Amino acid sequence: MYEILEPGMLVRNPKMPEWGIGQVQSRIAQRVTVNFEHAGKKVIDGRNVALELVVRDQS
Repeated sequence: MYEILEPGMLVRNPKMPEWGIGQVQSRIAQRVTVNFEHAGKKVIDGRNVALELVVRDQS
């Protein structure tokens, strides 16, 4: 799933829901850097964590 992630996309870490929504900062191979609203910047290994894409209503 991490292959589709691009900077600016919003995600959640289902293993750490208390981190809140995060914004993808960068992705290099399987490593995704995400800035979470309640946990700050984290580097996620996409082989171990399947981040969930967050889609916000545009209306």
